[in-house]
Amino acid sequence: MGLTLPCPEHTTLSRRHATVAIGPLQKGVPQEPTCLIVDSSGLKVCGQGEWHTQKYGEKQHKRWKKLHIGVDAHGQIVASTVTESSEQDPSQVPALLSQVDRVITRFIGDGMYDREPVYVAVRGHSPEAQVIVPPRKDAVLSSMASTAPTQRDQLMLAIEREGRFAWKRRSGYYDQAYAENAFSRFKRTFGDHLRAKREESQEREAALACQLLNRMRKLGRPQSYAVS
Repeated sequence: MGLTLPCPEHTTLSRRHATVAIGPLQKGVPQEPTCLIVDSSGLKVCGQGEWHTQKYGEKQHKRWKKLHIGVDAHGQIVASTVTESSEQDPSQVPALLSQVDRVITRFIGDGMYDREPVYVAVRGHSPEAQVIVPPRKDAVLSSMASTAPTQRDQLMLAIEREGRFAWKRRSGYYDQAYAENAFSRFKRTFGDHLRAKREESQEREAALACQLLNRMRKLGRPQSYAVS
């Protein structure tokens, strides 16, 4: 076009991608109490490819990263982090909570999050938050269950009275499907792998994808109003 504009090559863009600033996922979200629903899923990391394996005779190893997200009751992603595949889900709860600057009323997760550090982290963020995590099948009550039951003791007693499936319906545990739906949209839109090679770039790539999902979901929702 005859323009004297600099055009950066792929190396410059790749290097810039590792340091570009990304805004918070909650930008533009009303600052009202919210529900935080957490989950994780694996994302494949692209390697050198079949040509590189055939030429140099190296074994092709599959590498995976794990994307942890937190969504609110409307399905909007409000927190995300990327770790190695060996990282346990409960260890990332403090990192997800640190990204949420609203009061949490309910914290919902699957049985993987039935750990004492998770309860401690949620109480530290929002002392009045209700933790809705199904205890493990072999879980036992604490020694203070009869006099001063903990929140986990109360969950176990409620499940004993109502049954596990009835408790899940009453407590709102099935809202955990919002996080699963978010992962389904993520992989159908961006694929099940990360294209970046460096860890810093992978973190930003996942965060940008989460922001784009939020924006697409917002644009796709109708603005309804009552007609008299």
